[in-house]
Amino acid sequence: MNIKNIYLGEVMEEYLPALNFIDLKKQQALIKNEIDNAISKVLKHGKYIMGPEVIEFEEDLKKFTDSKFAISCGNGTDAITIALMSLGIKKNDVVFVPSFSYIASAETIVQLGAVPFFIDVDKDTFNISLDSFKQAIIDVKKLSLKPAFLIPVELFGQPVDYDEIADVAKENNIKIIVDSAQSFGAEYKDKRVGSYGYITTTSFFPAKPLGCYGDGGAIFTQSETLAQKISSIRLHGKGKHKYDHIDIGVNSRLDTIQAAILRVKIKIFKKELKARQNIAELYNSYLSNYAETPSIKKDMKSAWAQYTLKIENRDNVRQKLTELNIPTMIYYPIHISDQQAYKSFPKVSTGLSNSKSLTNSSLSLPMHPYLSEREVEYIANEVIKLIS
Repeated sequence: MNIKNIYLGEVMEEYLPALNFIDLKKQQALIKNEIDNAISKVLKHGKYIMGPEVIEFEEDLKKFTDSKFAISCGNGTDAITIALMSLGIKKNDVVFVPSFSYIASAETIVQLGAVPFFIDVDKDTFNISLDSFKQAIIDVKKLSLKPAFLIPVELFGQPVDYDEIADVAKENNIKIIVDSAQSFGAEYKDKRVGSYGYITTTSFFPAKPLGCYGDGGAIFTQSETLAQKISSIRLHGKGKHKYDHIDIGVNSRLDTIQAAILRVKIKIFKKELKARQNIAELYNSYLSNYAETPSIKKDMKSAWAQYTLKIENRDNVRQKLTELNIPTMIYYPIHISDQQAYKSFPKVSTGLSNSKSLTNSSLSLPMHPYLSEREVEYIANEVIKLIS
């Protein structure tokens, strides 16, 4: 369909009031009976902490990802913390982390007494820049610091090129923790996120591709020894029984009710991922000649947590879209190294130019599995009017 020939005046009143950036109500209406039954079952048995649904959901996660081990926890931020603890992070260890990301990527590092070292991202994929990572390793060694970890954040739903970064990390004895908070459900070389690499974390925050109705997270690994360590740490360092503590731990358990909700949602997740892909392709077909649309690398499938354009005069475009009741989001208006609390921490010597540029140009449009084709057409048409 040629978008230039679309006439949308008659549907404007119909769609504007209903447009949502992420529409959880449409999903809830579809599965309401199943959700109600799942919650009712938990209320009936009363095992609100580490109930049977938690264990069952962890099995669902293993089956979906084809990961050997999946351990749930309280939220995605805790997942990163627990992963770092399980791998033996020490005070003053250097952890490479992208500056263009949410603050959780860095705050866990500081809380554990380590040092976040900010690196730049690739302007096309939004994920870490390999060249920036390589330079950062050189910088750290010149400072006589210890490069210990890398946390590549799989931003907006696209996996990182794991094999590419893993080779560099291995050469320098750097452990990788993949932060897939936004990419759960994505694929890298025909493997689901969570099934490759040594350790991967994710989030089930409501706005994520697979979200609960509160907070939730999980950690994936292929190592039985590491899985046992993670399971212990999330339960106060628990050993053989409740009052046996073999590790320094935290309290980070996925609530049974949230696990029950997620068990319902994961049953429709593959269909939702396909719908997200179709919507992204539809956006691309309308917008690729007018704006810089998302770039997905070969051998990858995105989970499309967000659909993000790069636009000149972004703030003006966003204001006009807001006036039209078209919701948008800016991820992220201030990159982490420019945040007041993190300005004193080191960054790569070649700078963070891409991170800085993206804070001024990135604009995310509505993205969820229940957007209709006519809604996408309307949104795309209004964006084109503003930028062409």
